[in-house]
Amino acid sequence: MNLGFASVEAGFTRSKNTVNILSKNFIVFAVSSLGYLLLGWGLMFGGDNPFVGTQGLFILGTDIDESVYTLNANVPFWAKFFFQLVFCGTAATIVSGAVAERIKYLSFIVFSFVFTLVIYPIVGHWIWGGGFLSSMGFQDFAGSTVVHSVGGWGALAGILVLGPRFGKYGKNGRINPIPGHNMSLAVIGLFVLWLGWFGFNPGSTMSMSNPGDVAHILMTTNTAAIAGVLSSTATSWIFLGKPDLGMTINGCLAGLVAITAGCAYVDVLSSLIIGTFAGIIVVFAVVMFDKMKIDDPVGATAVHLVNGVFGTICVGLFAKEGVTSLSSTSGLFFGGGFSLLGTQLLGILAVALFTFPTSLLLWLAIKKTIGVRVPLEEEITGLDVGEHGNAAYPEFLSYKPAYSAIMIDGTKKKD
Repeated sequence: MNLGFASVEAGFTRSKNTVNILSKNFIVFAVSSLGYLLLGWGLMFGGDNPFVGTQGLFILGTDIDESVYTLNANVPFWAKFFFQLVFCGTAATIVSGAVAERIKYLSFIVFSFVFTLVIYPIVGHWIWGGGFLSSMGFQDFAGSTVVHSVGGWGALAGILVLGPRFGKYGKNGRINPIPGHNMSLAVIGLFVLWLGWFGFNPGSTMSMSNPGDVAHILMTTNTAAIAGVLSSTATSWIFLGKPDLGMTINGCLAGLVAITAGCAYVDVLSSLIIGTFAGIIVVFAVVMFDKMKIDDPVGATAVHLVNGVFGTICVGLFAKEGVTSLSSTSGLFFGGGFSLLGTQLLGILAVALFTFPTSLLLWLAIKKTIGVRVPLEEEITGLDVGEHGNAAYPEFLSYKPAYSAIMIDGTKKKD
């Protein structure tokens, strides 16, 4: 998953920031792994307190008492830990692309560590660790909310604190496109992520004891992805004039994000419908955020936040009792009434009211202490040189900023 995110983000951004993007996706997994190992796992699964884990918080260097943890799948302890760790790392990685091309390297590291140490595990406890949302019947099989929405809320808070990239928005509300430098790399990243999802979703069964469940989840996952590819391509073609490749990539990801919550709870036809709408939604969400001057270089908020919420709602609509051995409740469209849908909406609201404000406070604290944004000169020259003293493509490197980078609307941009 981290390789996929690194490749998509690097391809969608400018060549002068490639080393920075790759390095962030490298280090974020190490940082999140450490945070989850030190405290995150315990906060997420340590006992059945409604709001946060309180037992067995520290597993490093201690004798592990598995009986205190609520994730009791019949697999070895460290296998359970590692699988959940990768979810945690994925949530943190989502933030990387949204804040790309202008964030300080150290600030991103600090945010990622605290985010995975405390914020992500608390929400994870509510839903997967036996917390109050789980007790209410909230359903999120593989993380449309736990992973994608949580990462999306953290990303949105970071964008608002950072502000847009220099030159992205001109006078009179004009949006200046900043195209990515390597769509080949972006497509490679997309296929890596698509493959990773076949571990992400079916792996959430934590067992191969029922191959039928695993096969069903593989099919719903893939069907939503291909539907997102087709609908996003068609939508961009009709409304934007061209079948935009970037939209196609994000459409596939949107379909995957949207089906993640309900992949074990909906039938294959429903997954086709969910993926189709996700692909349409992501195109308009990208455009909407741009019009709001919320500068997200890779569309992470449109993909992960918007479609994480959408996919969670879809469980309340399309869940079908008995479609797998894991599905015990029906949604609105299959005779279950509004009960599950109401629970899903309440869960979305609870996660938003916790994750966005806490992430925003964390970003603001970082801004007031070590700062969050690189100097303008460094942003123009590129973070590869400024943050890392390195370049992904040294034969093309120019240390002199292009005239177009420092002139907007015919006037020089002041520092």
